[in-house]
Amino acid sequence: MRREELPTPCYLISVKKIRENLEILNGVMDRTGCRILLAQKAFSLYALYPLIGSYLSGATASSLFEARLGAEEMGGENHIFSPAYREEEFDEILKYCDHIVLNSPGQARRYKDRARRAGRSVGIRINPECSTQEGHAIYDPCAPGSRLGTTAGQLSEELMKGVEGIHFHTLCEQNADALELTLRSVEEKFSPWLSGVKWINFGGGHHITRADYDRELLERCIRRVRQRYGAEVYLEPGEAIALNAGVLLTKVLELGRNGLDIAILDGSAACHMPDVLEMPYRPPLRGAGKPGEKEYTFRLAGPTCLAGDVIGDYSFSHILTPGETLVFEDMAIYTMVKNNTFNGIGLPAIALEEEDGDCRVWKQFGYEDFKKRL
Repeated sequence: MRREELPTPCYLISVKKIRENLEILNGVMDRTGCRILLAQKAFSLYALYPLIGSYLSGATASSLFEARLGAEEMGGENHIFSPAYREEEFDEILKYCDHIVLNSPGQARRYKDRARRAGRSVGIRINPECSTQEGHAIYDPCAPGSRLGTTAGQLSEELMKGVEGIHFHTLCEQNADALELTLRSVEEKFSPWLSGVKWINFGGGHHITRADYDRELLERCIRRVRQRYGAEVYLEPGEAIALNAGVLLTKVLELGRNGLDIAILDGSAACHMPDVLEMPYRPPLRGAGKPGEKEYTFRLAGPTCLAGDVIGDYSFSHILTPGETLVFEDMAIYTMVKNNTFNGIGLPAIALEEEDGDCRVWKQFGYEDFKKRL
């Protein structure tokens, strides 16, 4: 079918754009010898895992369910990190994952030897205590009091015995200069341990496929670490795989006015694009401008009872009409993996746009999907 025939709301993922992003990432791998993994927490559309797996080294998980999904649908390497593993799940995790990253001295003492006996490569997540975030403490693993990672003062010969890898993840939607700064802190604080490991994982948050990303600096950082410590280097971006690769199609349901013009959509910030409220951020809308930039300004809002279910104020060159389709851009990442059925609002359909422009619905959701979650 064509795009205009798709149901709404609907996440529409461009296979062409996914492939373009993967080609960029694969080029980084080829030029540096590093290994890049899909961080499933940002993008878990397993319909595309065979394509992703043909370019990248595998996947990384944050839970048992993600670990199983990566093992069953992707193949390749399968890594996992969790702040704390559940005892009743750990044996199954060992079945699916070849690299196990432990978060704390307590987790290392509890699970390190067990993972090694299963033939798994064990790593420990460190906290470089080097914040590079500005204004988003919720996404800063190095914020004071962070539960993520082990600080340098907590490491010891006993703790590191049998540990093959060092993992750090401190970035969020950032450029390579933030990685360079973080690496400096890692080398200053953890140098006694870096030469003895087989792999060093730079984590995620690298916006490698963004147009202004400094890939030359990233590649210099990778080469330096590989040459200096003789270790394999891993990166595990999520957003970079699907950046700008999807849209959310939504229709105008009704118009109203209360001091300004309001359009109620069948797409919801609270249910379908929760980062709009959580980060918060303003999603780009095709053909629209900032408030007052064009002739007609509307507040776009969702259909739930939450008063704050507001996507934002946008201006248009025409008056919106019920039934009109709007296209929110960059909606592949942190949408499908975070959406919910608050108020009994249905989940958006998921569709793929093939490279020839043909679209096919991958999944549609109904009442039973809502009911099964309750």
